Amino acid sequence: METSPQHPVLVIDFGAQTAQLIARRVREAHVYSEIVPHTWTAGQIAAKNPAAIILSGGPSSVWEKGSPNVNPDIFTLDVPILGICYGFQTMAQALGGAVENSGQREYGRTELSFTGEPSVLLEGTPNRQVVWMSHGDAVSQVPDGFVVTASTDQTPIAAFEDPARRYYGVQWHPEVLHSEYGQQLIENFLIRGAGLTPDWVPSSIVDRLVDQIRDQVGSAQVICGLSGGVDSSVAAALVHRAVGDQLTCIFVDHGLLRSGERQQVEQDYAANMGIKVVSVDESERFLTALAGVKDPEDKRKIIGREFIRSFEDAARKLTEEAAASGQKIEFLTQGTLYPDVVESGGGEGTANIKSHHNVGGLPDDLQFELVEPLRELFKDEVRAIGRELGLADKIVNRQPFPGPGLGIRVVGELTRERLDILRAADLIVREELTEAGLDQEIWQCPVVLLADVRSVGVQGDGRTYGHPIVLRPVVSEDAMTADWARIPTDLLAKISTRITNSVPEVNRVVLDVTSKPPGTIEWE
Repeated sequence: METSPQHPVLVIDFGAQTAQLIARRVREAHVYSEIVPHTWTAGQIAAKNPAAIILSGGPSSVWEKGSPNVNPDIFTLDVPILGICYGFQTMAQALGGAVENSGQREYGRTELSFTGEPSVLLEGTPNRQVVWMSHGDAVSQVPDGFVVTASTDQTPIAAFEDPARRYYGVQWHPEVLHSEYGQQLIENFLIRGAGLTPDWVPSSIVDRLVDQIRDQVGSAQVICGLSGGVDSSVAAALVHRAVGDQLTCIFVDHGLLRSGERQQVEQDYAANMGIKVVSVDESERFLTALAGVKDPEDKRKIIGREFIRSFEDAARKLTEEAAASGQKIEFLTQGTLYPDVVESGGGEGTANIKSHHNVGGLPDDLQFELVEPLRELFKDEVRAIGRELGLADKIVNRQPFPGPGLGIRVVGELTRERLDILRAADLIVREELTEAGLDQEIWQCPVVLLADVRSVGVQGDGRTYGHPIVLRPVVSEDAMTADWARIPTDLLAKISTRITNSVPEVNRVVLDVTSKPPGTIEWE
């Protein structure tokens, strides 16, 4: 069976921190998935025409008053179902099994053994393997029709299966990397257990999205706020593939960009890809509004406000030009991703961009219908789509860069001089990391100027009184947590030497070795 947004694998979320991770693992198996809340009725679930269902873990105990329970009516839908951890337990209860609190907890890496029974889920994996456990309650009696396929020293019933009804469950978390063969287990459920076809691949996704955009836009004009980041770049490329010159991108230069960034965007998109790009230089507007402001939250608010005003002015001008030529701009493209949709409550979008989290705050009289071609996709899928569209690696693999730009990497008041200092240091860091081949090994490397801090140094025969530069290289999978990247010390030395030799206002380079938590990735 093929999967698609019309026939998704539904991940029913019981409050698990890993619900999104489960959905991502399904996508990595080239099968389409969506997350829905446990409060959905069987009728709501049936209306989605699910190809399969996965019951997530969760922080509750099945014995807690008010804890979420699986709706037993879903077992009348004749859909393959996999229960994970809490989902495994509530599935067992709903089907007539038993769950007990033995008083023993099982957390972290645990050795699992097969019972010897044939297993769809564990096919092709070792008889003994390490899995990741996190539970206090345990299934003590399996429902009728199930066989126990795996156990641990503390958990005799660690997995069960009823292949006749296509029901499966595991006590551990196959979605986390610590479970050695977790991805294979998920793929076994999807392909062997549920009989699904792994056809959610970049080429088919691009074809479907291009058709959707053409159907939505027709012959109307479209604008897109282009930042140069991965999301807006791939969204723009998709719309351009679909409607060509009907698309115009707006690039707002707020004066807080890195060295050469505006020129690079214009070259990559306008010259190389043939996308119409209107660049507006609003640096004076932003610096004037930010004069004297030191508080980081105030900076963010001012930058956001002025960006909205700048985008509004540019959009209004384009709208007037289109009207003068007998055309009408009806659509706004945004790079909304699936995690954005999930974390904002799974809303269905809106025709008024004022209420949308990506561009929010534009006036009521500036209304467009949203084109959000990426709203079904995770970040790694967006990158894959970008490659399928032929975007350059430097665009697809671009490290995250905050919307407020260097405005939140200058600790202290923003001035042109301070931004120029930071731009020069940041360029050196980026050049050296690229030369060392580390661009894809680290998540990002914020370079921070401590503008209100000066320290004594010695350069040449004289004393200096310069600023420190902070390097913040981090590794992460999703930015929710992060660790500092172990950059080779000889490379750090080279970076430090280049900065202090080339940027006269800087006489000290320091390394931030704080993880997240407790620190954040950005300083402000």
